[in-house]
Amino acid sequence: MKNKQTYLFRASIALVLFMILGYTVKFYPENLAVFDESIQTTVRGSLPSLATSFFSTVTVLGNTLTFVFVLVFVVALLYFVKKWKTEGIFLGGTGVTAGLLIVSVKYLYGRQRPSIEHLVSAAGFSFPSGHSMGSMMIYGFMLIIAHQRIKSKGLRVLVETLIVLLIALIGLSRIYVGVHYPTDVLGGFILGFACLNLIFPFYDQKRFEARFQGKQK
Repeated sequence: MKNKQTYLFRASIALVLFMILGYTVKFYPENLAVFDESIQTTVRGSLPSLATSFFSTVTVLGNTLTFVFVLVFVVALLYFVKKWKTEGIFLGGTGVTAGLLIVSVKYLYGRQRPSIEHLVSAAGFSFPSGHSMGSMMIYGFMLIIAHQRIKSKGLRVLVETLIVLLIALIGLSRIYVGVHYPTDVLGGFILGFACLNLIFPFYDQKRFEARFQGKQK
């Protein structure tokens, strides 16, 4: 395990970047227009039907109901079946934290959604992307568990790759379906990454203590 300060330093850097981006979104959104519009145009293209069907499906994996279902299932699996109680508790706590932060931070910035055509329905404010932040925190925490628990290197790399790809595609899907600016997605990823780095050292310490106590019995 790396030094706790390393993770807290990463979290601090990510939080500073998020605050800079958020400040720009709140007070100088026009400075982001060229960046956002150029990426939107590139990602969406002419909205080919195959891509529309694909991204409309992928984006569902970042919906609130999907997160709730995944969390309940995986937490129950970890806690009751695998008996990995620390992992189950912290994953559940990470999910709850993500939900609370998404709602509160969106209201803080109050950014309206893009005026381009929306391919799926979306309510509420735009910055940061809740799908992106939630996927970074929830699926990202699952990646951490997979990295620590899967013993087969080949399987571990496969699972980690799939999770990273899922997180990236969920973020990309929000741009494609038109309900988020690219900077919303970027902000969601940055804030989610910061939260993971804040949570991880406490989780890893608790996991170490649980394993040590188990050996002492």
